[in-house]
Amino acid sequence: MFRQESMYWLTGYDTFGYVYFQCLVLTSKGDLILLTRVPDLRQAQNTSIIKDIRIWVDKDKSNPTDELKNILSELNLEKSNLGVEYEAYGLTGRNAIRLNDSLKNFAILHDKSELVSYLRVVKSPAEIVYVKKAAELADNAMEAAWKFAHVGQNESKILAEMQGAIFNGGGDYPANEFIIGSGKNALLCRYQSEKRKLDKIDQLSIEWAGTYKHYHSAMFRTIPIGKVNDKQKKMYAACTVALKACENKLKTGNRAGEVFDAHAKVFDEMGYKKSRMNACGYSLGTTFAPNWMYWPMLYTGNPVVLS
Repeated sequence: MFRQESMYWLTGYDTFGYVYFQCLVLTSKGDLILLTRVPDLRQAQNTSIIKDIRIWVDKDKSNPTDELKNILSELNLEKSNLGVEYEAYGLTGRNAIRLNDSLKNFAILHDKSELVSYLRVVKSPAEIVYVKKAAELADNAMEAAWKFAHVGQNESKILAEMQGAIFNGGGDYPANEFIIGSGKNALLCRYQSEKRKLDKIDQLSIEWAGTYKHYHSAMFRTIPIGKVNDKQKKMYAACTVALKACENKLKTGNRAGEVFDAHAKVFDEMGYKKSRMNACGYSLGTTFAPNWMYWPMLYTGNPVVLS
């Protein structure tokens, strides 16, 4: 495994050390071995149930995938079928090439990037507690934003108050930056470093997540500053109808793609076909940087059955 989310979900291992090569090996017999760097030794000992922790040494031209091969050999996995999380921020393109080269003719590799993700989609009762706490923190952040979203206020102050509300409530850093924009940046969908003061007539867009034990509850709000115009009222009405249509499709047995199709149908019929995006949402759960978006995403044709 190379996804930090998989390691955390299975063992409690909590780190951002996945920016370097690390791998968690889990066999059908239950063997659990972590290959990582020295800085994450105590991190794994303190946060996880992993007992067997191996260290690869930082040095010029080091290749930890060869050390991983030695571990697999020790586990008698030569000529076996091995699942790999290729779709992982913890496995760079260069390291994936090294991995394939090291294990060439050693074992048969299969892309099993979503194996653990499938198991994580349906939350346990304990996870639901964390998700509800994250949602509570998201609400607290929203209340903080309302207090400061007025003419002349700096976006930096709004962000500080929102993040402070989450930390004061016992929450965590989110997996990606809060998104805030006004003026010419009001329609941006990503964080960028410019901060500005709100004008007398303005539009503030904010996207944030309450985060607890790395479980996220993300929200998005558009806040008009000053008098609301007719164009904004019409767009708000379209969003309200589309959201209700999505809610009606978010039922057990429906496919993820059907939710997007309901969203798109409303926007298209109300004259916003050229304004909508090609996905309208995603799942949430425990995620690590660089983003809180989780699988599966809501786009047309997505065959994942909701449960």
